[in-house]
Amino acid sequence: MSRSYLFVPADSPRKLDKALSCPADALILDLEDSVAPASRPVARRQAAAALDADVGAERWVRINPLASDDALDDLQAVMPAGPTGIVLPKPRGAGDADELAGLLDKLERENGLAAGTTRILPISTERPGALFGMHEYADATPRIAGLTWGAEDLSAAVGAVVSRDEEGGWLPPYELARSLCLFAAAAAGVPAIDTVFTDFRNEPGLERYASRARRDGFEGMLAIHPAQVPVINAAFMPTSEEIARAEKIVALFADNPGAGVIGLDGKMLDRPHWLQARRILDTVTRHGERAAKTGMSDE
Repeated sequence: MSRSYLFVPADSPRKLDKALSCPADALILDLEDSVAPASRPVARRQAAAALDADVGAERWVRINPLASDDALDDLQAVMPAGPTGIVLPKPRGAGDADELAGLLDKLERENGLAAGTTRILPISTERPGALFGMHEYADATPRIAGLTWGAEDLSAAVGAVVSRDEEGGWLPPYELARSLCLFAAAAAGVPAIDTVFTDFRNEPGLERYASRARRDGFEGMLAIHPAQVPVINAAFMPTSEEIARAEKIVALFADNPGAGVIGLDGKMLDRPHWLQARRILDTVTRHGERAAKTGMSDE
């Protein structure tokens, strides 16, 4: 999975061009909130053209909510270009992801795409009712590649005045939504992707937020400005100390295949420690290979 997912309004050629040269692991070509309804036909055409660009980043499309009149038009416009996946906004629950999967089955056949290759990333907390069924993603379509969350629509739905405290931390209702997304993703066996940090000029604040997200178990983060991408990419890469320790742990278990528990530096390690070590090394390998393939650094 990717570290950084950069939202790009698909109706802006200037922003699309800038995003295509950005070191984001994934671009989200937006047809929803950042695009006025009157601009959506143009945005669909430009999104389809951007999907054909030869860039190393994954290319996702945020469509309009599945129950809207625009959603099917969005899908029909972009699916011929074979996006990496569809970002699903405002789902009522896992059933919307299953419904979207059925539409993708049909559109993949019609456009000669390999069955099941288009993934789904639900923004899982934008409706209050959706919070009560987060566990259902564990049994939803295998197209789900991760779960992310959002607070803006959720806070508007409940009539909140603000969603963050004076220091920029989430207030309790939204911290709950964030935690539910994290746990639901773990239950479904997919990465959790933290939401946007909207104060895009506040680099120290972004560094703190992204570091906390990785600490808590999120594997990536949404971005709203290209300047945020290098900070996010760096925050979600393991440190040299973490890499060295992970290599030791993996090597110890490889040398002792029958052991359930192994000692290292005065501490007892078991299978969860091995799994975390493997994740660290897989992250380094995955993003190192992308940099080598694209010739694009995170700077």
